[in-house]
Amino acid sequence: MNYKNAFLITLIIEVAVALLAVINYGVTLEALQAVTRFSGRVSLVLFSLIFLFQKQLQIKSILSEKYFLIFAIAHGIHLIELLSYVYLSGVALVPYRVVGGFLAYAFIFVMPWLEQLHHQSKFSSKHFSIITVFYLYYVWLIFFMTYLSRVQGTFPNAGGNYVEHISLLGWVAVMLGIKLSALISNKNSTPKFN
Repeated sequence: MNYKNAFLITLIIEVAVALLAVINYGVTLEALQAVTRFSGRVSLVLFSLIFLFQKQLQIKSILSEKYFLIFAIAHGIHLIELLSYVYLSGVALVPYRVVGGFLAYAFIFVMPWLEQLHHQSKFSSKHFSIITVFYLYYVWLIFFMTYLSRVQGTFPNAGGNYVEHISLLGWVAVMLGIKLSALISNKNSTPKFN
């Protein structure tokens, strides 16, 4: 898929999420909370594709060659919705609790630029590979911690229900299992030379 189509599909999905929230909740703070929650789910789906298929050609056919940029756009939309909800609902942010998420957002927004620098040969494939591994596992950890806090009930006003939260936490855990299983399988299938 080319970048323009992937971008357009991402925007259509985000608009559809917003429309469904307004249809179900009206133009209310509850609707904004629902938009924010389900936009986060869209981001999780996109991240899942990148996390699981980043080293394979399928990712380019699914999300375009600029898959880090597509994810950054989708998660940027989610961030705007999240900040709007936090502001309008008067939720007080606890600095030590949001610093990890802030770093993840910064990394998500910088990654497309780093990928572009890599394509321009501004730094080596080895360095970009190291950055990519750190990026994938750090963002995975933030998703894991996000859903863990909801399952534990330590994130007030999160919206959604316990079954939804446990299902999403379960999926994020399964993602890691799939990824580690693939890494072990690839390591075992690598030919050994004497």
